[in-house]
Formats: sequence, structure tokens, C-alpha cells
Amino acid sequence: MTPPYHDPGTPDLRSPLHFMGWVGRGQWRTLAGGIVFGVIWMVAQALLPAALSRAVDEGLIAGDQGSLWAWSGAVIGLALVVAGSGAIRHWFAVQNWLRSSFRAVQLVGWKAADTGAALPRTVPTGEVVATVANDAMRLGGLYDVSARFAGAIVSYVVVAVILLRASTELGLLVLLGVPVLLASLSVIVKPLQKRQARQREESGKLVGLGADTVAGLRVLRGIGGERAFLDRYAAQSQRVRRVGVQVAGVQAALDASHVLLPGIFVLIVTWIGAHFAIEGQVSPGMLVAFYGYSAFLVKPLGTATEFVDRYTRARIAAGKLITVLSVPPDQLDAVVEAHADGGTSDEVRLPPGPAELVDPVSGVQVAPGLLTAVVTARPEDAVVVADRLGRFGPEPTAARLGGVALAEVPIAQVRERILVGDNDPRLFTGPLRRELDPGERHSDADLLATLAVCSAEDVLDALPDGLDSTVEERGRSFSGGQRQRLGLARALLADADILVLVEPTSAVDAHTEARIAARLAAHRAGRTTVLMTASPLLLDHADHVVFLDGGVVVAEGSHHRLLRSCPAYRSTVTRGEDD
Repeated sequence: MTPPYHDPGTPDLRSPLHFMGWVGRGQWRTLAGGIVFGVIWMVAQALLPAALSRAVDEGLIAGDQGSLWAWSGAVIGLALVVAGSGAIRHWFAVQNWLRSSFRAVQLVGWKAADTGAALPRTVPTGEVVATVANDAMRLGGLYDVSARFAGAIVSYVVVAVILLRASTELGLLVLLGVPVLLASLSVIVKPLQKRQARQREESGKLVGLGADTVAGLRVLRGIGGERAFLDRYAAQSQRVRRVGVQVAGVQAALDASHVLLPGIFVLIVTWIGAHFAIEGQVSPGMLVAFYGYSAFLVKPLGTATEFVDRYTRARIAAGKLITVLSVPPDQLDAVVEAHADGGTSDEVRLPPGPAELVDPVSGVQVAPGLLTAVVTARPEDAVVVADRLGRFGPEPTAARLGGVALAEVPIAQVRERILVGDNDPRLFTGPLRRELDPGERHSDADLLATLAVCSAEDVLDALPDGLDSTVEERGRSFSGGQRQRLGLARALLADADILVLVEPTSAVDAHTEARIAARLAAHRAGRTTVLMTASPLLLDHADHVVFLDGGVVVAEGSHHRLLRSCPAYRSTVTRGEDD
């Protein structure tokens, strides 16, 4: 599927107003087209009462058949212009709404891909979902109404000029009355904006809580926590309901003003116009025009109040979008930063071919072409080292490949050469074939062979459509061990020069782990592989073992030599067996 924009651009995140202005500039052609036809559409409607007035005065009253037919034709022509320009204006309005909304959605998607783990760590998942599902659409609503709002302003000026020429008093009434009506709406808009912002926050919390509850339902059932989480969800739902009721109250007042204020205004204009007609200050045709303008002015006034409402919603939505889009990635690309600061375009590149991967902080040295195992007394230390080796995490890494600092090369180069696989991989919805091979680079034979390496043949056999079977959301139909084996197969199929695996067999039984250990070592023979594990079954197949204590290397050698010479190592790798 083709995305809405090849490149959505770099948004202006200084403020909600700057962001909304940036979005508008990015689609200025469709905005301009919508405004042009919106003005034509509204002005044509504004001229209808004037043409009808001339038909009455110069045709009916004066008894001039030619003028009557001429101005009647003008009325019909204006009606056709209204119909045609209205259809085109609507097309542009839909384009503006969709373009702005999907640009925002694409920006959030790109931000999620760019920041990686930084986004869910900084912004709750429910907030991100609500931003895509709601805020992007509310932002688009502003550009939807923009064409009609421009037409409303121009038509208001046209009507005011016409009425000033007919009657100074009526012209001034229209010219000054409309701004007063719009200004009075600020009394309603400000509290509405605050309550909508609170409603948005509470709704985001509800979405996040619901997602957590559904995702962890199996765990909750195991520990008997379903009722507690359901009670929390019910309580949050009530908070959303209460805030929604508060918003609805103010929104009802604003909606009522859409009818009440223009109605009062129209009533005043009609009354004064009728009074002038009785006194002979205006012609019968102009009285008809006054009535027509009284009815017409409801539309631009209503459009103006709608614009205020849409603007309020869009500004809140833009603020939420900025919150998501402002999340920095874990490690900024040094090359991108240099370009932004006016630096040179010369970029440092990783050396081609096999090279030594070194983490100076821990002292881990990974020789090229070997299966290296890293054993830690504390499991969390293994994750930290893996993140540094793969240039993940919030802090800049000091790791080097072939003597070149990973932090000094474009992040894309690092991702091409080094792959870090988690012990609890995330599976995505879609065909299993695409899940294992997102780039569709491998044949079915390759997929089946890799699944065999991961001892996942039973997983495939249990699926009704084999590789074409659909993986459900987060792979919830699979057990933890099955998800882990499928994730390992996906990592192997990526065929990275350097593969870093964090506890790849922690969720499988001993017999399966033994098969995976032997097959994995054979599959990656001659390729650089790093295993963060304390499993004796995996360690027995490692070419070299590094033992960390306190986050630094304290011993290294073969698995069996370390068992004999290092009591701390022996205690770490046999702890599970002793238990």
C-alpha cells in the first residue's frame, strides 16, 4: 500500500500554532483551491438577494419585462454557480481533511519507527493510539472548514457593502454586529477548550488501561487479578463519562449559540429593514433583499462559530501530536546532527567484512566469525551490554566495530550490520510468512529450514494454513515458547553480519533447548554471534565465553574451563540446576 506522502516532511514543533501552520503550508494548493471555490460559493449566495431585489424593483414594480427576465436569468445563473462551486468546494474540503489527517498519522508512524523503544517509554501506549485515532482527525477538521470560513468572511464583507449602499444604519449594524457576536463566543470557547483537553487526557488513560488489560488477560486470570483491573477500568470509564458530561454541557451551549445568536441578529436586521420600508426609506425590492440577507447571514455566522469550535479542537489535538513527535530517539544520529549544525557531509563508515566488536565499558570483546557467549551474575547487565553493542538505549554507546565508534556512523549502517534479538519478541498481525520474512527475500525452503533450526516444526504443523496462516495480534494464539522460537527464526532469517541474542531459549524446555543450541551453532558457523545467556546447553556450544560481574569482564575462556577455574561463574550457570 502506498503511503499518503513519500516524505511527510519535518514538522514545526515550536507550538500548536506553528505546527498547524506547517501542516497548512504543506498542502497550500488544495487549501487555496478550497478557499477560491469557497469564496465563489458563498459570494454567489450573497448576491442572490441583490439580484432578486433588482428583479422586483426594476422588473415587477417598474413593469419592465426585459429587466424582469434579465434579473431572473441572473438569479438562475447564480444558483447554477452556487451548485457547481459548492460541489468543487466540497471536493477540496475532503482533500484538505484527508491530507492533513493522514500526514499527522504518517508522522506519528515514522516517529514510532525512528524512536524505537523511546516512544513507549516516554508516552503511554494508549496516548499514542488516541493520538492516531482521534487527534489526527480533529486536526484535519480545521482544514475541512477553512474554505467555508474564508467564504463566510468575504461574503460578510460583500453583504455589508451592499447594505451600506442601501442604508448606512443597516450596513453598520451588519458590519459591527457580526464581530460582536463572534467575540461573545469566547466566553464559551475558553472553558470548552479546558474541558476538552481534560477529556482528551482521561480518554488516553482509558485506552491505555484497556490495552494493558486485554494484552495481559491471561496473566491476570492466572493471578486472579481480573476483577481488580476491571474495577480500575470501570472507575476510569466513569471519570471519562463525568468529564464528557462537562464537555457536553459547554458544547451544548456553543451549539445553541449557533442558532440563537444568528437568529437574534437576523431578527434585528429584519425588524429594522421592515421599519425602514414602511417609512419609505428603502424600496420593496430592497426589503425583499433585507429578508434574504437576514436568512443568508445565518450561514456565515454559523460557519464562523463552527470554525471557532474546530480551531479549539485542532489546537488541543496539535498539542498532543507535538508531545508524541517531540520524543527524541534513544541515540541521535551523529551524521544527522553534524548536518544540522552545518558540519561536513563526510561520513564515517563501518569497515567492510568481519571485524571485532568491542564494548569498552564492560570489556567485552567479540571476535569475528565466532559464537561468543556473555554470562552475567545479574541478568539486567546482559541487556545493558546488548543495547550498547547494538547501539540501543537512551545513552550514547562507546562500542566499536573494527576500531570505528558506532556512535559516529549513521544509525542505518549499524542496523544493517548488527541485529539485537530480544528474549520476548513482539509478533505482528499478518501472514506467518511475512512475519518471518518481512522483506520477502527468502524462499519457502529457507523459511522451513530456519524453522527447523529453531525447533519450531511443531508450531508450523499445528497451523491450519502453514506459512499462510494468520498471526493474531501480538501472537496471542501462541505460547511463550512458541513466540520465542518464531522470533528467533525471524532474527536468523534477517541474516545479519553480527547477531546478538538475549536469552533466546529462556521459555523452552530442556530438550527443545538442546536441539536449538546444536542447530544454532551449526547454522551460524563462521558468522559473528553473541549469546547473552546463562544456559549450560547453549554455553556448551560457544566458541568463547565471557563472564561479567558488576557489569565488567572478570573471566573468559571456554565454558568447561570457566566451570573449573571460576567459582562465581560456576555458581551463576548452575544456579537453575541446583534449584
